[in-house]
Formats: sequence, C-alpha cells, structure tokens
Amino acid sequence: KVANHSKLSFSNCRDTAMVNGDGAHEHTEESDSKQDGNGEADGGEESNEQEVIVIQDTGFTVKIQAPGTEPFDLQVSPQEMVQEIHQVLMDREDTCHRTCFSLQLDGNVLDNFAELKSIEGLQEGSLLKVVEEPYTVREARIHVRHIRDLLKSLDPSDAYNGVDCNSLSFLSIFTDGDLGDSGKRKKKGNELEQIDCTPPEHILPGSKERPLVPLQPQNKDWKPMQCLKVLTMSGWNPPPGNRKMHGDLMYLYIVTVEERHVSITASTRGFYLNQSTTYTFNPKPANPSFLSHSLVELLSQISPAFKKNFTALQKKRVQRHPFERIATPFQVYSWTAPQVDHAMDCVRAEDAYTSRLGYEEHIPGQTRDWNEELQTTRELPRKNLPERLLRERAIFKVHSDFAAAATRGAMAVIDGNVMAINPGEETRMQMFIWNNIFFSLGFDVRDHYRELGGDAAAHAAPTNDLNGVRAYGAVDVEGLYTLGTVVVDYRGYRVTAQSIIPGILEREQEQSVIYGSIDFGKTVVSHNKYLELLDKTSRPLKVQRHNVLNEKNETVELCSSVECKGIIGNDGRHYILDLLRTFPPDLNFLPVEGEELPPESQRQGFPRQHRHRLACLRQELIEAFVEHRYLLFMKMAALQLMQQKANKETKTDVPAITENANTPTESNADTPQTHTTSSDSSNAPTTEVSSDNPKSREVVLNACKAVGSISNTSFDIRFNPDIFSPGVRFPDDSTDDVQKQKQLLKDAAAFLVSCQIPSLVKDCLDHSALPMDGATLTEALHQRGINVRYLGTVLEFLDKTPAKAQLEHFYRIGISELITRCAKHIFKTYLQGVELSALSAAVSHFLNCFLSSFPDAVAHLPPDELVSRRKSRKRRNRVPGSGDNTAWASLTPSELWKNIVSEAQSYYHFAIECVDQVVEKYGLQKSTLLREISIKTGIQILIKEYNFDSRHKPAFTEEDILNIFPVVKHVNPKASDAFHFFQSGQAKVQQGFLKEGCELINEALNLFNNVYGAMHVEICACLRLLARLNYIMGDHAEALSNQQKAVLMSERVLGIEHPNTIQEYMHLALYCFANGQLSTALKLLYRARYLMLLVCGEDHPEMALLDSNIGLVLHGVMEYDLSLRFLENALTINTKYHGARSLKVALSHHLVARVYESKAEFRSALQHEKEGYTIYKNQMGEAHEKTKESSEYLKYLTQQAVALQRTMNEIYKNGSNASIMPLKFTAPSMASVLEQLNIINGIIFIPLSLLPHIIIIIDLFSAFLLTHTQSVYNGSIIHSLSHSHSDGGKLRL
Repeated sequence: KVANHSKLSFSNCRDTAMVNGDGAHEHTEESDSKQDGNGEADGGEESNEQEVIVIQDTGFTVKIQAPGTEPFDLQVSPQEMVQEIHQVLMDREDTCHRTCFSLQLDGNVLDNFAELKSIEGLQEGSLLKVVEEPYTVREARIHVRHIRDLLKSLDPSDAYNGVDCNSLSFLSIFTDGDLGDSGKRKKKGNELEQIDCTPPEHILPGSKERPLVPLQPQNKDWKPMQCLKVLTMSGWNPPPGNRKMHGDLMYLYIVTVEERHVSITASTRGFYLNQSTTYTFNPKPANPSFLSHSLVELLSQISPAFKKNFTALQKKRVQRHPFERIATPFQVYSWTAPQVDHAMDCVRAEDAYTSRLGYEEHIPGQTRDWNEELQTTRELPRKNLPERLLRERAIFKVHSDFAAAATRGAMAVIDGNVMAINPGEETRMQMFIWNNIFFSLGFDVRDHYRELGGDAAAHAAPTNDLNGVRAYGAVDVEGLYTLGTVVVDYRGYRVTAQSIIPGILEREQEQSVIYGSIDFGKTVVSHNKYLELLDKTSRPLKVQRHNVLNEKNETVELCSSVECKGIIGNDGRHYILDLLRTFPPDLNFLPVEGEELPPESQRQGFPRQHRHRLACLRQELIEAFVEHRYLLFMKMAALQLMQQKANKETKTDVPAITENANTPTESNADTPQTHTTSSDSSNAPTTEVSSDNPKSREVVLNACKAVGSISNTSFDIRFNPDIFSPGVRFPDDSTDDVQKQKQLLKDAAAFLVSCQIPSLVKDCLDHSALPMDGATLTEALHQRGINVRYLGTVLEFLDKTPAKAQLEHFYRIGISELITRCAKHIFKTYLQGVELSALSAAVSHFLNCFLSSFPDAVAHLPPDELVSRRKSRKRRNRVPGSGDNTAWASLTPSELWKNIVSEAQSYYHFAIECVDQVVEKYGLQKSTLLREISIKTGIQILIKEYNFDSRHKPAFTEEDILNIFPVVKHVNPKASDAFHFFQSGQAKVQQGFLKEGCELINEALNLFNNVYGAMHVEICACLRLLARLNYIMGDHAEALSNQQKAVLMSERVLGIEHPNTIQEYMHLALYCFANGQLSTALKLLYRARYLMLLVCGEDHPEMALLDSNIGLVLHGVMEYDLSLRFLENALTINTKYHGARSLKVALSHHLVARVYESKAEFRSALQHEKEGYTIYKNQMGEAHEKTKESSEYLKYLTQQAVALQRTMNEIYKNGSNASIMPLKFTAPSMASVLEQLNIINGIIFIPLSLLPHIIIIIDLFSAFLLTHTQSVYNGSIIHSLSHSHSDGGKLRL
C-alpha cells in the first residue's frame, strides 16, 4: 500500500498512519487522522468549502474476509480506490501470496478503479469478501513476479545493483530494530554498568586508520533464508495449441531446497504439478497434483522447508520499518558493495529481455507516449488545492518514471543494445529512439558547435539546456511546453534523452522552426504567439525583449536567446527547445576583443579563456545580483529624497544621512530570495515616490540609471542573453540599449567575484556554511550562484584570506574536489577508448595510477581477446562503447598526475604544487579521494580494505571493480503548496508559536506525502524539523519516532554516508539519550563519527560538535578516561576553528573541567575552568550570568581541592586510623548531561507557560530557519538544522 506511489487519496487517515510510519493497517482509532482543516486558512490558501471538505474527509472501517483466514478490520478512506485495498492485501503477511482476486460486497464485484465513496452500500462495518478469480497469461505472470518479489524481499542485492529504486539503509543494525516500542526493553539508568562503551580502535580520536568495511555492516536479517533453489520459466513454454485449449497458460520449473525437481503448470484454475521432466514433455497432472490457486500454497505442500522458511521470511518482512522497503522516487547508487552471489532469477532475465525492446509490461499498448504524458499532466487544472495536489503528483510521478526509463535507454544505447536511426553514419553522429525517447550523444555533430568550442561545447550544452528546461518549468506558464530532458553520463559518454515532439521526425527542421534560429543567429524568425507566451516568462527569468537583425537585415523581435527554437507540434502545442542560453553569458570566461572588464574582475586575472563559449551565469547569481541592485536602488532613492528634504529645511546634517544610508552592506545580497519578493516589492516604493512631484520623478530616474534598470520609472533589471553571441547582430537604433546591457553583464561578472565569493568565505568563517564533501561544497557554491569553474578562484581567494587557518577544512575539501574533477575529465576520454571486455581492467588500472603508491602500475590486458583481435574489425557502425585500442594500458601514475596538474591549470586556472606529495601536502585522505572519484564517475568497487601505501603491489585488481553506473541529471518537480505550508510553519515557529508551527508543518508533511509519495529529500527535511519541535516541546518519544524516519529516509534517498545522513544520526542520538536509550545513543554517535572520518577526516569544525556529544554521553555513563579523549579533541578543534577566545571554546573547557572533577583531579579541572572563566569575563563582562556561573563553579572546585588535600594530609599523618571526612565524588546526573547536550546542540527549553511571550528562542531559530529554507527552493536540500548551534551559548539563554 505504501509503495503504491500514485495514490489518489488526499490527506486521509491511512495516509497519516502511513506517514507516521505505522506500517500496519489495523489502526482504527480516529485519532490517526490529524487533519483539522484549519491548516488552509493559515497557509493563506483560498480555502473555499470544497477544499476544506476534501481535506477533512474522515475514514471508516470495513471487514475483510479472505479464504482460509480470520476476518480482519481495515481502515479506509472515501477517496481511496478499490485497487488500494488490493495493494494492502498483497502486502499483508497473511494474504500476501494472493494476486488474482476480486473484492465483492454482497455478491457484487467491485470495480478496481472506483473510488470507495462511489460504491453503493459500502459503509462502516461492511464485509468485503476476497474471491479467487481465474488466471490469464498476464495474471499468471504477475503472480509469479509477485512471489519472486516476496522471496527476495529481504535480499539487498537489488540495492547493491541499483535497480528498481531500491537503496541501502543500515540504521536498524545500530538501533536493534525499531526504536518506537523499544524504550521498554532497553536498559534503564540503573543497569549502566552493562553497556560496553568502548568504540572500535579506528573511531578513537587521533586514529589514522580509515577502514572501508564498516561502511556496510553485515545485517543478520540479510542472511538469505533459502525457500527454493530454482524458480524459472520452463523450456516447454509456450503451451502448444492443444494444451492451450485445456487451459494451460505457462510452465514453470522448480528445484526445492530438498533437491526435488518439479515441473508446474499454471492454468486458468491455478497451479498444479505436471509429469514433464527436463527432456520429456508430459503435461498431464501428476498424482497427486495439489491444484492450488496460489503458487505459495502449492509449494508449501510439496516442500516442508519452503513452508517453514517462507513463513519466517514474511514475518521478518513485515517487521521491517516501511521506510526500509518503499521504493525511492529516483535511483540511488552505492559506490561500494560486497561480493553478492548471482542467483538464477527468471523474472530478472525476462525483464532484461523486454526492457531491451523498450516494452512496459503493465500498460495497454505496451509503450508509453512520454511526451503526451509529460504535457498532459502540465495541462491539468490548478485552481484549488486538491486540483493542484493531483496535478503536482501526476507531474512528479511521470517525471520520475521518465527519468528511470531514460536512464535504462541511455545505458542500452551505450551498451550497444539499440539500433541507430542513422546506422550508416559514424558512431559519434548516431541518434537513437527507444521506448519513445530520443537519444543523442554529446559530440559535435556536423560541426554545429565549431565556433563555440566543438566537442567541449557539445558536452556542456545538454546541462545548460537542462538548466533552461528547469527554469521554464518552474515558471510554469500555461500554453508553453518544454521537452522531458534527462542527461546521462555513462562509461565516458554523455547521452541526452528527450521526449519526442509529435511530428518532428517527419519534417525537416527548417520547416518546423517558426521562432528563433537554427544556425546561431544567421537566419532568425519570430512569431507573435511565442512572443506573447515568452513575455510571461521574461520577468521571473529576467530576460529582456530585444530586437536582432536577420539575414535580410530586417529587425526581428525576440524574447529569449536566438538559439531557443519554437516548434508547433502536430498536437498543436507550442514547444520551446534548445534552451542552452536561457541565462546570460559569463564574461569572466568569455574574452571579447575590445571589451574591458571591471577592475574587480581584472584583479583576479579575468577574463580567462574557457574550453567553450557557452559559459553562462547561474540563475541564483542573477537573483542575487538583482537583489543587490535593488538594495542599491532603494539606498540611492532614499538618499536623494532625504537630501531634497534637507535642502528644503536647509539643515546641515547631510553627511550623517549618507553614512546611514550606506549601512545595508553588500553581504545582504548573499541570500538570494525567491524572485517574487524582489520584483513585487520593487514596484511598491517607486510608485509611491513618483506620484509626489517632478523632483521625486527625477530621483527615481537617476536611481534607475545608476543601477541599470531597463525602465526609467521603476526598478526592473533584465538581461539580453544574445549579447556577445557570435553571429547575432543588433539593429542600429538599439546601440544604447546594447551598451547598457554589456555594462550590466560586466557588472554581474564582477559581482560574482567581488561579492559572492567573499560572502561564501565569510559564511564558512562564521560556520553558517559547513561543507563536508564535494557534493555539499558544490551545493554551497551553487546556492550563491558561483559556478564550479570558479573553484580555482575560490581556493586562491581562501589562500589569501588572513584567517586561512580557520578555513583549512574548506580549503582541503576544495582541493580534493578540484583534483577529483580533473581526474573525472581525464577518465571520461580514457574510458571512451576501452572496449567492453577490458572495462574492469581499465578502471582498476586508472584507480591504481590515481591512488596507489605502487610506482609502475601495469595494466592487465585480457589475454584471450588479444588473440582474436586479428579478425577483421573494419566495420564502421560499431556501438559507441567499443573502442578496440589498448592505448589505455600505457597510462602511468606519473603521466596521469601530470595530466591532472595541467587540467587543473587549464580548466580551473589553479596551480597544484608538488605533484609527488599532493596527498601529504594538502592533508588529503585517499579513502576520501576514492569515494569522490567513484561517486562522480559511477564506479562501484568491492568493499574491502585497500592498501594504498604498498610500494610492492597495486591497490586494485580487476576483480575489485564490480560495476559502472550512470550519473543522471534531471528536473526535480516541486510540491509548491506543501512548501508554502512548510514556510508558514517556520514563520510561526520563529514568532514563538511552536504549537501552531508544528501543526502547519504536519500539514506540509501530509501534502508532501501526497505529491511525492513517502520518500523524498524534502519530506526528510520536514521530518527533521518536526522532530526538533517535538523535542523542544517536550515530546521526546514523538521526536524519536520522527527523527528515526528522517534518518532512514536520508540513508535511502541521499546515501548512507551523505553529510546530511551524518547530521541526522547525530540528532537521533540526542533524542535517544533523552529517552534513556544510552547504549543506542552511543552506537549512533560512533556510527556518525566513523562516517565523518571516511567522508572528510577528523580535522573539521563539525567533528568538534560530534566529539562533544560523544564525550558528554560517555561522561554520563561514567567512562571518564574515554570521555576525556573525545572532549579534549573537541577542545582542540574548537580552538583551531573558532579561535581561542570563542565562547564555544569556553564551553569546551567547562565540559573538560567537569570530567576532571568527576575523576577528582581538581588541579586539571581548575586549570580548564579558569580558561573558560577568563573567556567569559573578557567576552561578556563580570556581571553576565555565565561569568558568575563559572566563578561559582571555580569556588566549588577550589573547596573540593582543599578538602581532598586535607584528607590526604590526614592520612599521611595518622596512617590507617585517620578519621576521614567522606568526600563528595559525584557521578553526573543524566539531567545535567542532557542539559549540556542541549546547549552544545543549540536547543533551548522554555516552560510552556511562557510560550506566548517567547523572545529568547527567536534568535536561535530564526538563525537556522532563515539560512536553511532559502535553499530548498533553489533546488537543493534544506541544510542540516544543526548548523544553528548557539555559540557555546552566546548566551541567548
């Protein structure tokens, strides 16, 4: 039920039960439905009657009677379809083996696609009977497939192989199953001694080992319980005519665990044993034939082992958390895997065969018309909330299906399974159609991009085009259509997959294009309808309407770049394609003769030559730049008005005003807001001003001119994307305009270098941006509109920053990203020359050259192929991935590193020093480099310990390379209403209304579930915030349950060692501790530390927080020596990254002092507390509460020290008969440990009575909410909330 993505029920009880992870469906309490409809009003929706009713619809309970089981209750909702009850029954332990049945009410068969509310007589308490139906060939196949799925349900091999949207999750290993009910059986505080707290050696601070194997701990549940040895289609298929007329549908061949070989007939009445053997065909029923409607019942009768193991397997399956088994919306690949046995699997074999033909089994007609589906979902109505939810769900579902199909197709194309539509041409020029999707390779075909950089431009164009599709899709103008687009990098080739415009293949391109240009601006046409549609996108995308000249020197008006082509399909829809220049060019990487860049750019060595001439600015940069200009505009207008006013009153304090007006500094532009705020608010002040008098009109005119606005009466900045495009000519009357536009582009390029890069570095310095690996670094750059080609510039800027030492982590991650990206560029061309049979040898050889210390890595050429290579291989149309040269084998480590250095210089303009010692010089980890290169190129390696440092044998052999996966880029459609609820919930929380905020966020969660299904990164962010709120409001159990889901989801949709997953583990550990589950909390923290060591090493500011958490928990369980190791490491890292005078460091000193006090080492305790006291006194002053607390504690420590000394003296003097005062050695109370944990994690509690008057929490929450929501709509993930740690409590307490 949960897995059935395309649900058609709104926020109903079942959904809520599912969202809350109950998994089981016997929930009959009404309380499960948390909707109270008032979410709407808060969300500012137009809440008309019908919407509220739809959301409020409550469920009812029906009884289900299946053959051979007791009747049971099931909670359903009026919005559900009958089909969904089918899904539930196919998932339930006692009915999961049935697939071919109907549901009957009073003897009437219910229609599968009917909504429950439309069924007459169906009400609370109705009895639905499950009735077995006769099989057809299709139903029999579905049945066999379903049984196969049940047998494989605990087997992780699909997740390792990256198929069917399965992915890995390891949380349950560390929490011993489900956390929800386990509070009871976990050890309570009095049994502390039994907890083994010692972590493995490699997790301790200072350890240099980085083992790989613990990344995927062995799950005991995965030891396969064998139910059958073989289940496969028989070679006697299909049944001959005379048997068909006896009702035979197909034959199966089965070997049971007891080694019994049987042949089974699937007939219309069910399954039975026949008398065929491997070599003789005898379809007569065996004696006894055990005719059963379900294959499971038949097998249970002939194999006792099957019966026993299948029952046990299903028990385990339904015990797993639903989030461990639901499919994810997009495939997640794992870069490591154990050696998995390849088992015989008839369904997999059949799938491979049909997918090669591009068939889809379960739909009428068997191939999907992707274009029609993608465009029809866009046309769905969107007037009210239920309509929008339906529309967004349909759009999302089709997109995720399309991305999966396109990926399969792209792999089939490169693997040589698809015939080209132009087979006569050479390989790189071939195009393919498979499953109604058009595929082309990323090469410069017919010198199309010759002037723009040839193959390099052809490689960059698809991603630019995808960004354009994303941008136009987000604006979502009715009547304007884009193509479904997916870009796949696989085995060194870039494949673009697009849906097909109806009719485009039948006509020549010249006839079809009625808007834009097919030759980069030499010939240009325009069309009124297109201008009208594109005009609606011009404001949100900041594209200026402009005129260009065509080949006859006539003026043609455009509202996009010239490459953007408009084609009306045979379906009458207006399509736009080739959106590669939606955003204006980046002049820093586009040297133009006779054009000077602003000094800010020139100082950094721009303009620089780039591989191609398609370098564009990112949409985020355009937004930030416009925002920045808007502030400037307001500042200037205000300043001039004030001066006018001052002149009227002839006052002389103008200078003061000037200073005032300049206070909004440039850093305000760091947070690019969603477009609407800047453009809507931009009109308000101007109209106000201009209505006044001619003088103020002049003020606005001056301000507009100064900031480069295209209008003279209001603030409005837009860009002309055709400026500096070779081949585009502008009419004479627009010379001024073009000059203005050129200046604007230069300013934007300078803005990137002079504002955005410094603001990124500033954010890293104050820890509001904390990248941990390449992906999070890239995300941090992109959020601020900085392209990755600026990575070298960013690193140079870091190098010159005075506070360089505090940015060491950032510099190291940047260097490793730069090196692995250069290696990826080289790897791409390297792989293109490798034939399929040598692929694993070539990949392992490359990794050896890249990472192994073995000086002369020699490639192993596959010996047998060498012999047969003499045969004629002169055919022209080989598949793309079949180079037959062995040039790859001659690569040496020194040559590869020489290439990496020159690539870094030519692409990133960055000089890598001392090539031989790169790893040592920059403090890199080889395990980190291996992870980064594998993820970037799609390599999957065997999980084992690799010895990178051996000089005697290479680290990798060809057996270590298990697979090579595609790297896929696609559009992520959004759930807009859910996001608005989420935002208003956050706003409420910031105002201190936690309860209302919580309700809104719960509502957002329901809507997210409605659109995305159960698994998605945004749902993950939602759950994390909910857990945080539950915790703050004192509901620890609920916090634990929500955070558990957040961790599982993060593992499944982002990856088991993604930085966000590490953060989620830390939060979960805190909530476990608060629930008294100490050993689980420690296991989770140790897991987080291991992952962090693997991903970025020990030297990272976030490690200090993690180690403080571990140290505190260990202190709580009285493991003092171990606790000190972690706390002292945290102190060292905090001192390095926050400076010795920071409040974080003061808090670290205090934590260390507390442990020394518990050990009765008062001298060390005093020493640390004094350090802390000094910092508080200097930073906060004597009178501050924190300084006083520290001073009290110092007094207490001194008394204890004196008392101890006295006692010792007494013992020395009087020997054994001394009268000893009992000393107070206090084990810390759990409450005090929890309090410290909350402080370091930035959580503050407020008594509920104060809730309406909260001011305190706002500081904290607004900090993290503001920085962390901005990003979700810029297409990236909401940042981890843990970056909101209070500064060791600056004390906003």
